[in-house]
Amino acid sequence: MIEVKHLSKRIGDVQALDDLSFKALNGQITGLLGPNGAGKTTCLRTLFGLLQPDDGVAEIDGIDVRKDPIAAKQQLGLFPDPFGLYERLTPREYISYFAELSGLSKAQAKDATERAIQMLKLDDIADRRCKGFSQGQRMKTALAQAIVHQPTNVILDEPTRGLDVMSTRLLRSNLQQLKEQGHCVLFSSHVMQEVAALCDQVIVMAKGKVVAVGSPEKLCEMAGETSLEEAFIKLIGSDEGIAA
Repeated sequence: MIEVKHLSKRIGDVQALDDLSFKALNGQITGLLGPNGAGKTTCLRTLFGLLQPDDGVAEIDGIDVRKDPIAAKQQLGLFPDPFGLYERLTPREYISYFAELSGLSKAQAKDATERAIQMLKLDDIADRRCKGFSQGQRMKTALAQAIVHQPTNVILDEPTRGLDVMSTRLLRSNLQQLKEQGHCVLFSSHVMQEVAALCDQVIVMAKGKVVAVGSPEKLCEMAGETSLEEAFIKLIGSDEGIAA
């Protein structure tokens, strides 16, 4: 479980996070939905320890990220930009490298890498160099790296950005599988279709604050609208920076 309690963060003249609080539960896919500049990426970077909040607490499975960052990160998988793979490495080498970075021994990393390869059906490309991979192959390799150490929680920042339709469908299927296995999946997006298709819970953000929380259906009910897009616009009071 991921919990954020009264997080605040100012970056320059911008109040990126403003007393932000929410929970993302195990066995659910939770979406951070907001226009560009809402604070979604700042929130996720704070959860992963890349940014320090000015105030408030971020916890991963009850572990304070600021007080014990190593223990917190061991329970967290971060889905990287799939276009940033080390192209000279094979998926097996790439995944194993990150398994060892997560604290696994060489023997443990070998076993964990094989599990991730089997789970994401990477057998046929596991020993080919990543250079020249399709979008779908890159995406699966990047996701395998995020889950190789079997974290309880997985974080994704705008995960379908730059992916084609088939790769996006494949990623959605993989995230549903993680949910069914009991993982907490938290991702940010400004794409309505993506959030409506995937999320059990949606946290609507604007100007660093939580505006509303609920399932897509609940948000529509709260706003008195039939579509998530119209509900979102009514809840934040603007249609700037969103995509259908």
